[in-house]
Amino acid sequence: MATLFELGEAENLMAREVAGNFPDARGRFGPYGGRYVPETLVPAHERLEAGVKRWLRDPAFVAELEDQLATWAGRPTALTYAPSLSSRWGAEIYLKREDLAHTGAHKINNAIGQALLAKRLGAKRIVAETGAGQHGVATAAACARLGLPCTVYMGAIDCERQAPNVGRMKLLGATVVPVTNGDQTLRSAIDEAMRDWVSDPNGTYYLLGSAVGPHPYPYLVRELQSVIGRESKAQMMRQTGGLPDAVFACVGGGSNSIGMFYPFVADRGVELIGLEAGGRGPALGDNSATLTLGRPGVLQGSYSMLLQDADGQIQETHSVSAGLDYPGVGPEHSLLMSIGRVRYESATDDEALAALSECSQQEGILSAIETAHAFVGARRYAAAHRGSKILVCLSGRGDKDMPTLQKTLLKGQL
Repeated sequence: MATLFELGEAENLMAREVAGNFPDARGRFGPYGGRYVPETLVPAHERLEAGVKRWLRDPAFVAELEDQLATWAGRPTALTYAPSLSSRWGAEIYLKREDLAHTGAHKINNAIGQALLAKRLGAKRIVAETGAGQHGVATAAACARLGLPCTVYMGAIDCERQAPNVGRMKLLGATVVPVTNGDQTLRSAIDEAMRDWVSDPNGTYYLLGSAVGPHPYPYLVRELQSVIGRESKAQMMRQTGGLPDAVFACVGGGSNSIGMFYPFVADRGVELIGLEAGGRGPALGDNSATLTLGRPGVLQGSYSMLLQDADGQIQETHSVSAGLDYPGVGPEHSLLMSIGRVRYESATDDEALAALSECSQQEGILSAIETAHAFVGARRYAAAHRGSKILVCLSGRGDKDMPTLQKTLLKGQL
């Protein structure tokens, strides 16, 4: 596909070299990113940016974060060889098991990191948004761990299809607020969390769950989630003697995928492939394939790829997976697509559900529906690259998806 901003061959090569150095001083990933926020939130973002620059480089902060990840969150997570899938697909399949992290997904890496940062910034309470509920659960757990009051906004539709996670958040002490306006999914939840933050930008910290939003959030989330890719590289070298030929991850807002991809960006021999939610098909409103079908625009504080109509109106999206049901994507993903370093594809609802079933029955691992999209891409790649070595980010477990799975894969069986 053509790039979104024209680059000659030499410039493209240079862009690949420097991709790992973004964002720039303005919070831009090439033409993407930036900070588009109400005037009332500018001081809060500037304070956060200063805190990120200070604390992410502070040895005491880093030591505390690493201790929490190791002794509470369960890192490093395992790298699992998948013998049955490998035999069926004709390739070596390895799974990075973020489903084994505390609370069941990669979200805990970011939640505990930002919660520790919030305490150092003097926050008195935390607000967050959630789609699939995994970020909400992780935030509730991190706040309970650190003694911070927590309010989580969640679209009413997502509350219904992710009911187990709503209960988990409440048991962890969080206040869960169903959002009944707008599309009642992740986009509306983010809007409501931002409104809450505007009402008290000094005492409240907004713990954003994905690599989206205004600067410095995309950078901050990437830094906290890059532990996935760093561990994966070391584990692949130790267990297989080399790097994978290709790395796959699902992409909604893009936190698990940027965390997995970023440490591999400079490794030219490693292909990076992100899988978006193809939903019911390519028509607007039938999918959440922002990078493969969208156009650039501004949403919720950042300039990135968006699903919008000819008049620039943001469209409602669809995905069987609540965590991918979002009309935007992190700006760093838009850059990586534009310079050709990462390839983005989509998988339909039916393809993802079939992949989830195959993984469950062949490997004894019930993945999240979000993760199952990545399995679809990995299987396609294996069919075209027999004998290749493939790494898949298994971003979360599927317990949370049982209400949806009972209506789809298990329909008529219970």
